[in-house]
Amino acid sequence: MSKGIQNIAVMTSGGDAPGMNPAIRAVVRASVYYNKEIFGIYRGYEGLIEGDIERFTARKVSNIINRGGTILKTARSEEFRSVEGRKKAYENLIKNNIDALVVIGGDGSFRGMKIFAEEFDFPVVGIPATIDNDISGTDYTIGFDTAANTAMEAIDKIRDTASSHNRLFFIEVMGRDAGFLAAYSGIAGGAEDILIPEKDRGVDSLLQALKRSKRSGKTSSIVVVAEGEKSGKNVFELARYVEQNLHDYEARVVIIGHIQRGGCPSVFDRVLGSRLGVAAVEALLDGQRNVVTGFRNNNVIVYPLEEAITEQKGVSKELIRIIPILTT
Repeated sequence: MSKGIQNIAVMTSGGDAPGMNPAIRAVVRASVYYNKEIFGIYRGYEGLIEGDIERFTARKVSNIINRGGTILKTARSEEFRSVEGRKKAYENLIKNNIDALVVIGGDGSFRGMKIFAEEFDFPVVGIPATIDNDISGTDYTIGFDTAANTAMEAIDKIRDTASSHNRLFFIEVMGRDAGFLAAYSGIAGGAEDILIPEKDRGVDSLLQALKRSKRSGKTSSIVVVAEGEKSGKNVFELARYVEQNLHDYEARVVIIGHIQRGGCPSVFDRVLGSRLGVAAVEALLDGQRNVVTGFRNNNVIVYPLEEAITEQKGVSKELIRIIPILTT
């Protein structure tokens, strides 16, 4: 392993995701294991610009593997979008003798990391963490499994009241550009229909599907909608349209919202965060830079940062294909 890297910093950026704390813990413990100094940067790029940096020890990350959110906090930084802001960030890394940076976050965080690395020739490694699961190159991102389980549990509970009142529920889950949460939680929750950005079905197709459900004897239905799906201007408009054209149902809308971001990370997310965190430190010590750690075909991989941010990742064609089969 390379002896050039002695001091490593880790930060979380963008939206929080369950499993970030296990990843932080793994980065810290792996650094200590390999006799490297490790620093925590609070509040993402904003904290880096302001010099909110603390030296960590293995004890600093005790008892956090089960906690949701991120002990390092997270924030979005407008100042980091400017050359002047990134220069301040770089100067704070140099001031603290930090040789390399690990960024735990999503697409926006990685784009900022790429610009920074190129401007200052600074070693960086990304760990994909977003409940949307929309980072290319990795089968799963940290936080997705926990969020999908949270959404599924909400669907299960809402089904009880839907059945009791013969109602049609539109349940909106997160996912502006990718429908992974809607697809997975909708299939797992037995939804009567699932609307995702990758498949623009239109409202007429939805009406026909609900009519078929009604004819089959169903007295209540659940439609899971990704927030980025555009059959209507929003889920409320969609529900009104269906209610006006399908008089047999009384429609209700539930937006699960930020509940999906919270809660204790699942076993899968704890193990994934741990594996990707160790891999990030080892990649740096092996002399790799501008890379991302990921999970593909049940194996941890390291792949170019460019691949993570330039390719569009969406729900697979196979999953899209089986949705109408399972919701018939």
